[in-house]
Amino acid sequence: MIVLTDLTAVKKALRAQRIETPSWGYANSGTRFKVFGQPGVPRTPEEKIADAATVHRFTGVAPSVALHIPWDRVDDFGALTRHARDLGVRIGAINTNVFQDEDYKLGSVTNPDPGIRRKATDHLLEAISIMDTTGSRDLKLWFADGINYPGQDDLRDRQDRMAEALRETYDRLGEHQRMLLEYKLFEPAFYATDIPDWGTSYAHCLELGPQATVCIDTGHHAPGTNIEFIVAFLLRAGKLGAFDFNSRFYADDDLMAGAADPFQLFRIMYEIVRGDALDPSYGINFMLDQCHNIEKKIPAIIRSVMNVQEATAKALLVDRDALRAAQAAGDVLGANAVLMDAYNTDVRPILAEVRADAGLDPDPVGAYQRSGYQERIEAERAGGRQAGWGA
Repeated sequence: MIVLTDLTAVKKALRAQRIETPSWGYANSGTRFKVFGQPGVPRTPEEKIADAATVHRFTGVAPSVALHIPWDRVDDFGALTRHARDLGVRIGAINTNVFQDEDYKLGSVTNPDPGIRRKATDHLLEAISIMDTTGSRDLKLWFADGINYPGQDDLRDRQDRMAEALRETYDRLGEHQRMLLEYKLFEPAFYATDIPDWGTSYAHCLELGPQATVCIDTGHHAPGTNIEFIVAFLLRAGKLGAFDFNSRFYADDDLMAGAADPFQLFRIMYEIVRGDALDPSYGINFMLDQCHNIEKKIPAIIRSVMNVQEATAKALLVDRDALRAAQAAGDVLGANAVLMDAYNTDVRPILAEVRADAGLDPDPVGAYQRSGYQERIEAERAGGRQAGWGA
């Protein structure tokens, strides 16, 4: 049974936690089959940032917003950066898009056509130029590249092309910039995806150098995959750079973080705590990557932030000395009980105290609903912008 005595260290860690929200999560977005438009969604990148600033205002732990290019392209990224700063947030990771252009039917940086490969790589370099302007640290890369049929293309050649594009991009990074290399098991390439798993991403990052790290999207794994093992391995290797938090029931569902399997989120966050990697100074970017198709955007993102906070609080409550002792003694049930005691603790009162101490409402979702912001944007905005998925 958890004995809540001195919670000073737990509260300090929770106050320091930072979670990045996605610009596309505020826009009309959803499944590959249908996007259900909502009133009040952003029409411009500036309005997306305003919504992200609203989430930060009610949670206190979401001070950055990731951009997706070209969905968030503007004429003046310097002005967009100042706009974010004026609203109390900053521009976070810059996400590239080499999967929606007609030219990328057979791939982008691994396409057999050298002209298309050049076009895709130039887009990656463009994203770094945007980072230079916005002051962003992280370049996040995800490739839909792959093949649907055996023999469609040479598997080894595609890896060589991928390595060539990644090397050129990596060499363009500034001293304080990083590459986050995401992976995905399948979709839209069903026979062979060029970066299908964490091992492939890790191998490319090792070859590139210290500024290349792996991004774990929690929805991009086969059913039953032990994601916390991947977290532990990459932390040990110093190659875990970021998370894309969401929930999955079947595949890449992009549902609210912690919605499908909150126990998995707890196990992941325990490995982060155990690896002393929670503090922002460690360098992991804890991002959300979600599409809110049937629920209201802003309260869904607030709820996701809160779910990550709750999983983190429970992970911080694990009695690590007792766990170590049970593990060393071979006490299987005792060790498991230590974890379960922490997981079964109601941490909402602790988080309410942390928020109150920071001058925030203990109930962020309720505070947002009472604020009138949702009603105002629904009245003011018409013709909300899509994140990039077809309606």
